[in-house]
Amino acid sequence: MPAIDLCIRGATVVLPEGIRKISLAIDQGKVVDHRETEAKNVVDAEGLTLLPGAVDAHVHYNEPGREEWEGWTTGSRASRAGGATTVIEMPLNALPPTLDADSFSKKRAVAEKKSCVDFALWGGITPLNLGKLPELAHAGVIGFKAFMVDSGTPDFPGSDPATLKQGMSAAAKLGLPVAVHAESPDPIRHRTEEIRHKGGTSVRDYLSSRPIETELEAIRLACELAGETRCRLHIVHVSCPEGIDEIQKARRAGVDVTAETCPHYLVLTDEDMVRIGTPAKCAPPLRSATAQRGLLQKIHQGEVHTIGSDHSPSPPSMKADPDFFNVWGGIAGCQHMIPLLFSAGLSPTQIARLTSENPARRFGLYPRKGSLEIGSDADFLLVRTGVTDEVRAQDLLTTHPITPYLGIKLSARVEQVAVRGCFQPTAGQFLAPLLSQ
Repeated sequence: MPAIDLCIRGATVVLPEGIRKISLAIDQGKVVDHRETEAKNVVDAEGLTLLPGAVDAHVHYNEPGREEWEGWTTGSRASRAGGATTVIEMPLNALPPTLDADSFSKKRAVAEKKSCVDFALWGGITPLNLGKLPELAHAGVIGFKAFMVDSGTPDFPGSDPATLKQGMSAAAKLGLPVAVHAESPDPIRHRTEEIRHKGGTSVRDYLSSRPIETELEAIRLACELAGETRCRLHIVHVSCPEGIDEIQKARRAGVDVTAETCPHYLVLTDEDMVRIGTPAKCAPPLRSATAQRGLLQKIHQGEVHTIGSDHSPSPPSMKADPDFFNVWGGIAGCQHMIPLLFSAGLSPTQIARLTSENPARRFGLYPRKGSLEIGSDADFLLVRTGVTDEVRAQDLLTTHPITPYLGIKLSARVEQVAVRGCFQPTAGQFLAPLLSQ
């Protein structure tokens, strides 16, 4: 028998059934064996941890149209460095946003030319495109994203309850999930108006405008609508343990809903937002240290389902306004996703489940993605733990050297990343969901 392409030997390999010291045999981009095998290329990974490649289901690369914010070349390169081998890119902030088959086709064409990781695409649910969801499904979207508040860009308006319910009903018939940014607009608007009337412009004023209850109210409504429409619901960037409690309550009532959180909620707090300033602005905002501890506890209890970076970059000018309310609300952080999770105290098994297997299953990409089982794509990363690395601006691969993680000490380092068995960045492949999953 001719030698296979690649064998990784000596690593501690993270598998669903546990951590084992095995070899990984790879041929033609697929995992073909878990035993050491004669190969054209052999990598000695002694002392390293091998995890399945992350499926980052929440990135904004903004191209076509706003590539000066970030593009597929720089965004995918940074994601890959952070451990992602597959990304699912959000429909807004590109120009045009992904609201119909034509805009989907334009974004797919750009991504196929520029991405160095495999990718799938979200479509949008807005008041502008409810009749376009079937054509988006036919084009191959992974699911649909909706905002319950202002998205920050006028070309992707938020959905009121009637719009969201109509979109969920359509998505349920199409067999696709709906991801929801869950914040309640009316109380946020009222609180903001009161604060602004008093001249509020500071970080603490912004934090006061979006308390936890505004997130919980929206989660409850989204879960209620998902139950009525039988829609598969995914609540993105849950910032607090109380939000996870609401999602668990809905699950017990029979709602098919899952929860995503993000690294920034696990390693940064509201006090960090005050200290760091505009690079740390996000929505929902960073919460207290007590909330962070509670969210980590929910992870350890198995009540959080996925983790995504929510990489949402912007040009420096959009992070420079002295009025914090006017600053772009997005965190750039995909480049350090996996090391940040190690630094937050998550185990390799938890990281593999939350960033790889679970999102691949939820969004119809498993077992091609999210697995190191025989026959799966050979997407993996080699991680060295027990290090002390500092996040530095000169090392950032994103278009703009802006991140709230500057100066953070990381306890793990991604040393190598393979997409379909290849360590050198190549053209990413488009992935459509396996609707039978």
